Amino acid sequence: MVTTRRCVQGWHQTCDADTAVPGRSSECGFTLVEMLIVTMLVVIMAGLATIGYGTAVTRSREAVLKEDLFRMRDAIDQYFADRTEYPASLDMLVTEQYLRTIPDDPFTNSSTTWQTVMADYDPSNPLAQGIYDVKSGAEGLAIDGSPYAEW
Repeated sequence: MVTTRRCVQGWHQTCDADTAVPGRSSECGFTLVEMLIVTMLVVIMAGLATIGYGTAVTRSREAVLKEDLFRMRDAIDQYFADRTEYPASLDMLVTEQYLRTIPDDPFTNSSTTWQTVMADYDPSNPLAQGIYDVKSGAEGLAIDGSPYAEW
């Protein structure tokens, strides 16, 4: 005799008295092994998503850092082209309206951690030594293995 029962989840289960396993209930549900397999798949997928998210955040910070460095270096070059001398400080780029503000370093979250590189000493004008380049003050390595401080 074959009977079809409707389970709580809406699935159909066929119960046959001849093929029933002795000692096993014909109730609907999942076995422990099925639950463990599904749980492990969910944990693995969550772990992969977490790793991908962390990498995406780091890549976006690196992109912002590259853009900030490009803009500040461009402002220094424009300042030098206009005045034939380098700015004495990064604040001078703001006061002379070459930059609206000094951007925050995306890794240190501060605008005061930028490391400035002074121009070579000019013996004909010893007091006019200014900022030639700017670098990040962040410690650590980028995804490509290069230090942020060397960008």
